Amino acid sequence: MGLSSHSSALSGASRVLIALLEARTGQILSESRAWRMDMVLRPVLRKHGLADIDRLAASIVGARDKALEDDVVHALLNNESSFFRDPKVFDLIRQQILPHIRATRSDRTLRIWSAGCSTGQEAYSLAIVLRNAVEDWRAWRIEILATDISASAIDQARAGLFPQMDVQRGLGVGDLIKWFEPAGDDWRASAELRRMIDFRVDNLFQCSAPEGVYDLLLCRNVLLYFTPARRRAVLAMLARHSHAGSVLLLGAGETVIGQGDAFVAHPEYRGGYTRRAEPPCPMQSLRHA
Repeated sequence: MGLSSHSSALSGASRVLIALLEARTGQILSESRAWRMDMVLRPVLRKHGLADIDRLAASIVGARDKALEDDVVHALLNNESSFFRDPKVFDLIRQQILPHIRATRSDRTLRIWSAGCSTGQEAYSLAIVLRNAVEDWRAWRIEILATDISASAIDQARAGLFPQMDVQRGLGVGDLIKWFEPAGDDWRASAELRRMIDFRVDNLFQCSAPEGVYDLLLCRNVLLYFTPARRRAVLAMLARHSHAGSVLLLGAGETVIGQGDAFVAHPEYRGGYTRRAEPPCPMQSLRHA
């Protein structure tokens, strides 16, 4: 496992765990996240009967326990998400992107991919947008794929079960009442919404879940955790699952500029990107490598 240069000031145990995260997911643990390591790993320590992260790191190095490694990786991943995160993005989707697709697609098929979906709030938000406009999409085949590297996050997303705190973040009262039902102290997404989404565990660097091309791709707040080389690799992979009219949406702090030639700024949708119409010739790419 290669260690990131920023981890030199951290303890040996911390460097082991950071290297594990990078090897398994490609993510670089920034200093702003590394300081929280002790806190986020406490449940893992309790579950496995370990006193501290030094003993945790020793177990990782010595035992190669996959279940333990999975728990560590899940704890260190940033699974921050919320319903309708960044309302301007969903306004763009609702008011411009989806109407354009509906007006131009002759086969009446809409395919959306939420990459790095965490616990599913983004995918459920997309499903709610479409179901709230059900008459517009009648007779259309709608496919929503949502993928994440964390099996635990995907399990929660499939279950559609969210605590009160989660549904209060971004989800309007009308949509909560219409599309969720009480489940003890939590709220469960309706069966109708859950059926719309295909949740799968997948790694963006060893990608197997997506098939064919997608009209709308969301990979928001994912690239910022990768090295430039890995960002270029992910964008190239997303381009392979795009067509000339596809729209890619990234997080507010992310861009395709300087990250290869796969995508360019969309001419109509501010903050959106589209696949380059004519990919560069392979020989040209080699000459400029």
